[in-house]
Amino acid sequence: METQENLVYPWNTPPPVGTIKELAPGVYWLAMPMPGSLGHINLYLLEDNTGWYVVDTGLSNADTGRVWKEIFSSQLGSKPIIGVICTHMHPDHIGQASMITEEFRCPLYMTRAEYYQARSFANNGSSRRSSWQGQMFYSRAGMPDNYLEELQKMWQAHSAEGMSMPTMPSGYECLEDGQVLTIGDHEWRVVVGSGHSPEHACLHCAALKIMISGDQILPIITSNVSVHPTEPNANPLKSWMESHDKFLSTPADTLVLPAHNLPFYGVRERLRGLTAHHEDRMLAIEEACVVPHVAKDLLPVLFARKLDPRQMMMALGEAIAHLHLMMHRNRIQRTLHDDGQYRFLSIDPDLTRRAHPHAHDAPQDTPVMV
Repeated sequence: METQENLVYPWNTPPPVGTIKELAPGVYWLAMPMPGSLGHINLYLLEDNTGWYVVDTGLSNADTGRVWKEIFSSQLGSKPIIGVICTHMHPDHIGQASMITEEFRCPLYMTRAEYYQARSFANNGSSRRSSWQGQMFYSRAGMPDNYLEELQKMWQAHSAEGMSMPTMPSGYECLEDGQVLTIGDHEWRVVVGSGHSPEHACLHCAALKIMISGDQILPIITSNVSVHPTEPNANPLKSWMESHDKFLSTPADTLVLPAHNLPFYGVRERLRGLTAHHEDRMLAIEEACVVPHVAKDLLPVLFARKLDPRQMMMALGEAIAHLHLMMHRNRIQRTLHDDGQYRFLSIDPDLTRRAHPHAHDAPQDTPVMV
């Protein structure tokens, strides 16, 4: 058992690929490979009397599909998959949803906003990034005219990794906040958060003192909270921070099973840390904006390294999300200039009292791709 920053990690490593590990009665942990520094995503199996529920599915690439076939043949004790639960619509969570539901003819469970946004993005492919809306969004953020071309080339180069949106099952069962799923001998309550994605479903079993948190609560990395061209005036960080307040009611002795990093204890400490981190980032941006800045010029406040086109997309989305929440709080003013770019200026007269420019968290190396 390892302790880190007031969090306790009961296990030091994930289970070997192709195997499952029992964490509590009827609750099993498995790891699927992912490219990049994360290395793997955590998925979970919940055992019912007649079969298994899968919680999240991994990427839509050949490696993940092959590992699932190994799991089906060697780890399930001849019981079928009877349901697939996806916490949210990102590719590493829904990538194998169609394969598994087709293989076992079982339903997919998602919240309404997650399912329909996944279907919309899958149907539109990459067009949302190359549209006039995308061009306007990135131009107003200060990006050069050829940025969308660079982004398109990057997505094509990474398509084999399974990071693009997969085809979705044609139907689903709708999950709602507060809904209770009875699986085996236990009840799992759906707890919906927002910000990282529209209606992210977590599963909480009070009897087992376990929460499957997906990307809503991660112990080490901070989930990406971004504004995108598809909804250019969204305020996802407001929803994210409000979700942290909601999840603070989670009992302190809950074992959190996240999608990335390792299972941990310390849910309230982590939520408070995430809130403090984003408040610090906003204050650092506010201090920088005592003179007008475009969003692109604020990236060094948040990230230390030079960014490739994909990282730049994530970083810009995060920077704009922080700016939009500060606009909502009447601390930042946005003005569209004659060159077609938005510039952001701090307007809170109390900033001088609140500022501490030499005591901020160090910038992250790069944005996290989850």
